[in-house]
Amino acid sequence: MISTLVFATLLAADFEVKDPKAFAKLFPKDAKVERLATDMQFVEGPIWIAKENCLIFSDIPANELKQWTRAKGVELFRKPTNNTNGNTLDRAGNLISAEHTAHRVSRTLPDGKIETVVEQYEGKDLNSPNDVVVAKDGSYWFTDPDYGLGTRKKVQAGNYVYRYDPVAKQLTPVIKDFDKPNGLCIAPGGKKLFVADSGAPRHIRVFDIEADGKSVTGGAVFAKIDKGGPDGIRCDSKGNVWSSTGDGAQVFGPDGHLIARILLPEAGANVELGNGMLFITARKSLYAVPVKAKK
Repeated sequence: MISTLVFATLLAADFEVKDPKAFAKLFPKDAKVERLATDMQFVEGPIWIAKENCLIFSDIPANELKQWTRAKGVELFRKPTNNTNGNTLDRAGNLISAEHTAHRVSRTLPDGKIETVVEQYEGKDLNSPNDVVVAKDGSYWFTDPDYGLGTRKKVQAGNYVYRYDPVAKQLTPVIKDFDKPNGLCIAPGGKKLFVADSGAPRHIRVFDIEADGKSVTGGAVFAKIDKGGPDGIRCDSKGNVWSSTGDGAQVFGPDGHLIARILLPEAGANVELGNGMLFITARKSLYAVPVKAKK
């Protein structure tokens, strides 16, 4: 049997493998990390747009959304963006964005019009929505830490994880006990919610989404991050959880054990699975590595 140490050595410095058997199911044998672009300011929020065969991601300080394609590399997609951070797609394929300085979640329509999904709770401005996902029932789940407040005064009582019902037009804080709730993802099947806390705890928690789709129970620690903290996360079709970390990115099995580290020269900020790749936004650069995993 090949040891973890030898296996990792064979793969050079791109990976640190903890579970060789699980690793082989997730990465092709010749997988290598590729830097796709650099010299940006602080990149975040990648989302793969299959119908356009492109990646959209944020450069927060630059106040830009960027687009990457294999043919053209990185191009400007939109400016300004209200310092958008996380991005996702709704059930109709519209781009949904968490905008820091507009303290809102927005939706971009096919004609390019940008409209507000939600921007207040109980008549007060949100903090700075950080990341957002859309559940199978069409509801929006997002984190609202205070990272992006800048000089604005915080008016919300805490840093919450919210659920917004677009039919009832009702915003509900579903989790209130996070320090800095950050990335979040919903497992295939829609029964589990994972949320990263990039504050003092530096861990990922897992919740059960109740049958009504409106509330959660549980909240046990799924995985602790030992290098930096968790930021953006994704869950693949097999229940593995991928997280950006201080050493690049890490992938955990469905039971929370560490499968491997993807090692980068910059700290990771967010991750995305698409087109047979794991994309990693990492400070000033965009990276990718071939994977077998799918969302």
